[in-house]
Amino acid sequence: MDNSNTPILVAVAWPYASGSRHLGHLAGAYLPADVFARYQRLRGNRVLMVSGSDVHGTPITVRADAEGVTPNEIADKYHAEFVEEWEKLDISWDCYTSTGTENHKEVVQDLFMNLLNKGHIDKRESEQYFDQEASRFLPDRYIEGTCPYCEYSEARGDQCENCGRTLDPQELVNPRSKISGSVPELRSTEHFYLRLSDFQDSLESWLSTREGWRKHVLNFSKGWIEEGLQDRAITRDLDWGIEIPVDDLGEGKRIYVWFEAVIGYLSAAKEWAVLQKDPEAWREWWENQEARSFYFIGKDNIPFHTIIWPGMLIGAGGLNLPTDVPANQYVTFKGGKASASRGVGLTIGEGLDLFEPDALRYALAANLPEQSDTDISIGEIERRINEELVATWGNLVNRVLSMINKNCEGQAPEPGNRNDQDNKVLSEVDAILIKTAQHLEKVEIRSALRAAMDGAGIVNAYLNATEPWKVIKEDLERAQTILSTALEAINGIRVAFAPYLPFSTKILEEILGPVVSWERNHVLPGTSIPKPTPLFAKIETPSE
Repeated sequence: MDNSNTPILVAVAWPYASGSRHLGHLAGAYLPADVFARYQRLRGNRVLMVSGSDVHGTPITVRADAEGVTPNEIADKYHAEFVEEWEKLDISWDCYTSTGTENHKEVVQDLFMNLLNKGHIDKRESEQYFDQEASRFLPDRYIEGTCPYCEYSEARGDQCENCGRTLDPQELVNPRSKISGSVPELRSTEHFYLRLSDFQDSLESWLSTREGWRKHVLNFSKGWIEEGLQDRAITRDLDWGIEIPVDDLGEGKRIYVWFEAVIGYLSAAKEWAVLQKDPEAWREWWENQEARSFYFIGKDNIPFHTIIWPGMLIGAGGLNLPTDVPANQYVTFKGGKASASRGVGLTIGEGLDLFEPDALRYALAANLPEQSDTDISIGEIERRINEELVATWGNLVNRVLSMINKNCEGQAPEPGNRNDQDNKVLSEVDAILIKTAQHLEKVEIRSALRAAMDGAGIVNAYLNATEPWKVIKEDLERAQTILSTALEAINGIRVAFAPYLPFSTKILEEILGPVVSWERNHVLPGTSIPKPTPLFAKIETPSE
């Protein structure tokens, strides 16, 4: 449990700035990443948490076409919405940016040229769907059809949302254009390809050394390798995106989003370094062999982060590969997969309208889909808040602080002579901190939270057994020892909750001092304990 001062890169999926994000996105990547980053900072490690809005994805152009506005207007609107929501949730970014910056463009083009010059990118003729009615080539997301694997009738040209398989448009059964609804035809076009097959052996060897990865992530990734890696086009006939740094293909083509978006982790780190007035600082997280990197994504993005991006890093040379890719499964709402494009599930904004930020963070963290899909509802969120956060942790803090304020002259009492029962509860709290840390080190965010709540239950049980509200009438000194012990225990448990509950943590810091490390600190006797207000309010939401 020693602080190691290790550079920790927390790389978080880049949300498409094409529409409001839902609670499934928050639970899938952004909340787990924030909890993990906050924990690592308390451990004394040097965390760099980066992400940004993906402003070049074809979902943006699809939305812009539908609304009759420019792609830039759509991207600006939703980027601003995301930034506002991250602030409301207190997501602790070191750099949250977008793929629309000049810095990102330069980093993408540099990496493109690196891979091109090393022979890992080449130029090929291929067939791409063309909409005769619209007189234009169709990017993958402008094509819909039936998935050849699961027969889902609304699969996209790049991926099936139902089964999660990545697709090529030509694989779709009964393809149709999202622009005109017509059946597109295949026409010859020329594009640059990433030679993923170059990295087949290197990636197979690397994946075989991965330990502690989630089974579904590793199995999915090895499955790709076993099927044999296919070279993939990295340019498209588009006018919205990053320009290709060579003019071999002529006008009307751009670097495609799946290739350039993953480079955002590197470009954001470089942007952060410039903002720190130390342009080379990014190297500590990308070239230092002692550094560790964790990529927080949903399971539909697994191959991009365990196969394609590592392949690009191997090809570029000298850059760290992911330490872990703790991809979450899906959040479902009443049995249907949360989907921004299909309007399934609450948006983040709607969630924040119904629940306080800490309460929402808690309820989602308690239901994280780490090993399997998790169904959630407004009722389940309400239950978690009322029965656990309010009744167990919030009530514990409120009653201990209230008893001290009322019976100890508003000050933390002297501990007195603690007996075995008192010492035992403090030892159990310290053990909870170790257990919570062990879970968090393995990115088991949900289990760590459960351990923290178990700790609160242990302290509640201690109070129920010692009954200081009765003892105080007969033995003030003993009652003060009990209350001092309970306050010390709370001071430990709040550390375990700190990564999850930043707002209520700040409230307690005003009373008990800052949480600065992953350990239980002593509360100095005489510390002012004012009459508390409840940390959390019991809620009643409208029926679903």
